[in-house]
Amino acid sequence: MTTTTTGFALPTTDAPPSAPAVPRMRRPRATLLAALGLGLCAEVLFDGPALGLSFPLFIVLFLAALLGLGGIEGWQRARPNAWLLVPLLFLSGMVFVRASPFLTTLNVLASGFLLLLVTHFWAAGRVERLGLWNYPFTVLGTFLHSVLLPPGIVYSEVDLSAARKQVPRLMPVLRGALLAVPVLFIFTALLVSADAVFENAVARVLSFDLGLSFVDTLGRLVFIAGGTFAALGLLAHAMRRRRSGHGEAGETEVSPALARLGFTESLTLLGLVDLLFLGFAAIQLAFLFGEAHLPSGLTYAGYARRGFFELLTVSMMTLGLSLALARWTRLEGQGQLTAFRVACSTMVGLVLVILASAVKRMALYESAYGYTHLRVYTHVFMVALAGVLVWRAVTLWWRPERFAIGAFVGALGFVAALNVLNPDAFIARGNLARSVEGSTLDESYMVLSLSEDAAPELAAHLALAPADGTFARNVRDMFCRFSEPMPGGWPAFHLARHRAAKLGQPVSCPGN
Repeated sequence: MTTTTTGFALPTTDAPPSAPAVPRMRRPRATLLAALGLGLCAEVLFDGPALGLSFPLFIVLFLAALLGLGGIEGWQRARPNAWLLVPLLFLSGMVFVRASPFLTTLNVLASGFLLLLVTHFWAAGRVERLGLWNYPFTVLGTFLHSVLLPPGIVYSEVDLSAARKQVPRLMPVLRGALLAVPVLFIFTALLVSADAVFENAVARVLSFDLGLSFVDTLGRLVFIAGGTFAALGLLAHAMRRRRSGHGEAGETEVSPALARLGFTESLTLLGLVDLLFLGFAAIQLAFLFGEAHLPSGLTYAGYARRGFFELLTVSMMTLGLSLALARWTRLEGQGQLTAFRVACSTMVGLVLVILASAVKRMALYESAYGYTHLRVYTHVFMVALAGVLVWRAVTLWWRPERFAIGAFVGALGFVAALNVLNPDAFIARGNLARSVEGSTLDESYMVLSLSEDAAPELAAHLALAPADGTFARNVRDMFCRFSEPMPGGWPAFHLARHRAAKLGQPVSCPGN
């Protein structure tokens, strides 16, 4: 008997199609109207230079359209994957709460990824059945469907034959209207000359202006059409009638790969790597528990700076090596399977020690030089990576095919943790606390690199700082930049920007 442990599988039948067939929808007319409504909402909500309340509101409207079109029957099919709605609503809502540009980008990308997964699994399938590489392929396939399906749906569902039959009847009306144009022009000119009140009335009618130029109007119509087609594609993909056993992603568990590497070769590789990691981990444990000393002339800051990213790379490569060996190793019998699991689990355990050393180095580095975006993001990433490695050790012994869903949840946890941490406020709070203790404060970085998320921390420190100091002047300049709300009306309303503007109201700015 041949047993294979695997953490992921390459996609087979679930690769994105190049020319998807037009799906059979349950409620085609309602779907078309819902897509048109979403296209109009998109034009209203995203008519501005910045995202704010508009982004989570549009996500809620799209989900409401799915629920409304599917009804109770649709919700019953979607319920096994309904947990995806929790991170989707949280991350899309954080676009309204957090102002950091990088974090906003992460939130938008993660929300889009989740929305495409929700769309694909609304009708059937289970997201936890996907292999590791099936996640991007499924999302890519859903995106391609949303782009390629709408023309076929409109052609098949919209009946234009009745309208074509009315064209001959409308032609006499059109010719009469064209003949009336010069006649109306002459009569209007004469009547305007004859009566001043009528002249004012005509002037008011002719001066009616919506404030839109031709180019602006055309752009809005194109945006509405694009939003409508995108929404139609997503709704149609979500509401389509599926045939059982069609081979779509998530219908069945990922199939194991064809093993090509022998047990002896794989175990030899794992054993040698384990020995290398064991020697390195022993030295790292000595430093972690304070039983080893640095070489003369090497400071802790210099020690932390050297090799940090190398250790992080080793950790990620070890995870990849574990997945590759599990995928390609041919294991025959329970004895070989157990030996492989022990060796692989040992490697994962030792790399956790290496990752702990990298975390310790980063902490030393931050204590010496302060906090930056790169250091904070990397620090949180290492914690998330440690969680994925622990999950890898678990799935070596229990349901190896479930590693992919754990890694996916770990990626979502990384983005969610950054939102909860609020990196800009954390950086401001930590660096200001270090400055109080006597460390050098990089004022230009604090003021120019941090977003409105840091405004409360900077405002609290500004109240205690000397009014004529350089930092106080820089912070006042920052609040002057934040004092004006972003244009775009209520859809662009943003919690962090609003709070920063309120905190900056007492600050005297040039031109006030």
